[in-house]
Amino acid sequence: MLTEAACKNASCPPELKRRRLTDAAGLYLEVSPAGAKRWFWKFYPDGKESRLALGSYPEVTLKAARLARDEARRVRQAGTNPVQARRVKKLAAAASSAITFEAVAREYHGTRKGAVSALYAERWLERMEKDLFPWIGSLPLTDVTAPLLLQTLRRVEARGARETAHTLRQTAGQVFRYGIATGRCERNPAPDLHGALQPVTVKHMAALLEPGKAGELMRSIAGYPGQPSTRVALLLSALLFQRPANVRMMEWAELDLDGALWTIPAAKMKRTVHGKTNGRPHLVPLPKQAVEALKELQLLTGHGRFAFPSLITGERPMSENTVNTALRRMGYGKDDMTAHGFRSMARTIIAERLPGIPVDVIEAQLAHGKSGPLGMAYDRAEYMEQRRVLMQTWADYLDQLRAGAKVIEFKAA
Repeated sequence: MLTEAACKNASCPPELKRRRLTDAAGLYLEVSPAGAKRWFWKFYPDGKESRLALGSYPEVTLKAARLARDEARRVRQAGTNPVQARRVKKLAAAASSAITFEAVAREYHGTRKGAVSALYAERWLERMEKDLFPWIGSLPLTDVTAPLLLQTLRRVEARGARETAHTLRQTAGQVFRYGIATGRCERNPAPDLHGALQPVTVKHMAALLEPGKAGELMRSIAGYPGQPSTRVALLLSALLFQRPANVRMMEWAELDLDGALWTIPAAKMKRTVHGKTNGRPHLVPLPKQAVEALKELQLLTGHGRFAFPSLITGERPMSENTVNTALRRMGYGKDDMTAHGFRSMARTIIAERLPGIPVDVIEAQLAHGKSGPLGMAYDRAEYMEQRRVLMQTWADYLDQLRAGAKVIEFKAA
């Protein structure tokens, strides 16, 4: 019989591969030359020697090892091989962990992250890890009921993040739909919460939507006292009404000033991964006012990659806050006008004040995707001539507003 002292002082001569110290009823302590000590129970199923690992010493004491041996003997006496029983238990535990909300969510994330942008995939998982996994992540999908999911989402609401709560309801629904498809659950409780969450108040980007106010803005841009490149960025935001990120990341290689055309690569557009990889570039006809402004800017920044380089290093484009900061400097608060607001300003005023411009032409120029069978029709070739007319008409109209011309209010037919 072993003692704790014998176990503590046990060693193995370096010339041996291992040394076994026997206790009783098949229990022994195996010691390696390096000093590692492990407990085993030896038994004979079908007349052949087999052994069951019971843990390492001193984490498993002599007393604990004897108790584990006795439990294994009871399993054996009941007619079950304890080694096989342990394997079954591990497999059951692995299968159980594979059906938890967190396990299925991470599996779904792994299958989808190649089809969406890296930023979207990262944010999707971050929201899960912050707001859902700590509360329902360890539960099997079948145990996550609608009331339990609602209780979890209301924790998010309680801190004022209503929009995040609604987003999480949708992403949780994606996990359950994947669970249904892979046989881990039979229903999706997320739709049951429709109307149960506090509504989200949608706040649109601030924009100047009246011609008179737009004229004041154009005069402010013309007299902007800051960096010349920032003034041009403000002007092109108004003239071209493209997304702020596309304007600030404009590259000279994308511009054909002689042909009056700006070609934005598909990879820079707001699209799915498939659209960024396989879609057409977005073509922006340049009115003469934009071409003139860019030729002047070319004297300042044409030696580098970006039309609007960072003032700190020309290897990066200007900051995403530059245009908004310039608007604040000109006296426009965040509730008055934003960089993104130039798109709303153009969309609204063109539709309401300039006759004869089809809505589809405006939408194509905004690079808005189309629903229906045409799908990702960001840039339809049959609209190019109409869009050239649109862009020059819009630029001329802004010149009239800047000069203080009388605004004749009429609706497009």
